[in-house]
Amino acid sequence: MIDGLGYRFYWASEGLTATDVEYRPSDDASYVQETMVHIYELSEMILNSATGTPNKRSEKTEFNNLQKIRIATLYNFKKASDLFLNMDAKAVEELNITFAVGDRSTEIPFWHVLTGPLADAIYHTGQIVSFRRSAGHPINPKVNVLTGKNGS
Repeated sequence: MIDGLGYRFYWASEGLTATDVEYRPSDDASYVQETMVHIYELSEMILNSATGTPNKRSEKTEFNNLQKIRIATLYNFKKASDLFLNMDAKAVEELNITFAVGDRSTEIPFWHVLTGPLADAIYHTGQIVSFRRSAGHPINPKVNVLTGKNGS
């Protein structure tokens, strides 16, 4: 699932123009850049669950360079995927997602990583694809999300 998300995010964010980044369908919607920051934050939560690192609520993530946020997000997806691929079923079963606030922490079962940050990141990646299309700059037509490989 993480590899599928990484493939989709890679192509959704590949070659974004200034027009794409500033696009939003309405005044109350997020800009593409804000959506990408949110996906980065979700990628951190996914990676943290793989490493057993608590998620700490902090101030909003700021990136002044769209390429940096894209690379950091893709790196997090790749690192998390590699970690999960090297775990056996027992290790995955014992994983939790941990949230830390001050000196308190809450652990919830790993299942919530799949239904929470992973599903949310897929959802928001689809928004970027849709927003690009609406802005007149669709993703590469050779992208094949079924196979995860670009066709001819």
